[in-house]
Amino acid sequence: MKLSNLRHKVDRLDDQLVRLLEERSSVAREIGRLKKQDGKSVFAPAREATLLRRIEGKLRGGMDIENLRAIYREILSSARQIQGGARVAYLGPEASYCHQAAQERFGATTELVPCPSIAEIFSAVDRGEVDAGVVPMENSGEGAVGATQEGLLTTGSWVCGEIYLPIRHALLTRNATGPLRVLYSHPQALAQCRHWLATHLSGVKLVEVASTADGARRASREKGAAAIASPWAAKVYRLHIRNRDVQDRPGNSTRFLILGQDAVPATGKDKTSLFFTLPHRAGALHRALGVLAAKKLNLLKVESRPAPGKPWEYVFFVDVRGHLDQPDFRKALLRLQNETQDLQILGSYPEDR
Repeated sequence: MKLSNLRHKVDRLDDQLVRLLEERSSVAREIGRLKKQDGKSVFAPAREATLLRRIEGKLRGGMDIENLRAIYREILSSARQIQGGARVAYLGPEASYCHQAAQERFGATTELVPCPSIAEIFSAVDRGEVDAGVVPMENSGEGAVGATQEGLLTTGSWVCGEIYLPIRHALLTRNATGPLRVLYSHPQALAQCRHWLATHLSGVKLVEVASTADGARRASREKGAAAIASPWAAKVYRLHIRNRDVQDRPGNSTRFLILGQDAVPATGKDKTSLFFTLPHRAGALHRALGVLAAKKLNLLKVESRPAPGKPWEYVFFVDVRGHLDQPDFRKALLRLQNETQDLQILGSYPEDR
């Protein structure tokens, strides 16, 4: 078949796609009207997760699944905009990894709102100023983000989703060459690159800032300054990439949580996040986790953190596969409540992978 014939075929398919997208937009508009009438949020994470899994199952091998996801991310973003739009808070400024995670999850047409701290993201969601918030929860190499754990202890919002983002750090500078005197970055990013920095920039002063993007912004304004940030930040702040992939470990990734106002219905592939404290009794943690094991619930993570204002007492953060809507899961939580103190459910939500 000639190239011209193939292009003609593509044109006909594009015509069909446009008509179908317009029809889909009309249906989305009507869904938005009903949501508004019923007082429901435009952002529906369970529905979106179920939709994506369903269409992925329709593939027959002629298209990469990630490309399909990218296309539908923008289709869903457009649908939310038609229904009134969604505002999503993230740890700013622009071009932070949190910004990248939010845009990859919510799409280009979503209004993304930068916040200067993780605490302010929680506040914005709790006050209803935004429809959702994206916060970094843990890194594959450096572990949990303390500010997010602290926010989870007091928030009135629900965890309604998660995002896994590969992290590829770069050394960014204002000038392509020349000596460096100071390097700015987020503490987690500096920790993820500590060996590389010790080997290549041992004499450079390291300064911790609120985000990798803030580090890039500062580096763009100072002679002899550098930043550890994403290659995307180099484009935004017009910096040179001196070195790529300066993270110490390959496969470095960060898990982000999505915060929202509403609990999320079950999708069939969910996890639940919760936290609790324990009485000072021998075997207390063993008995608590044994409740989950007895119900054959898959424990995905357990992590402790000092309890605020209570020296030598600890809060345990737990992720377990399952959903609050499942009867056996609810029974397990009732038994868990008897073995723990201050048990709080943070949310059940679709697994991202």
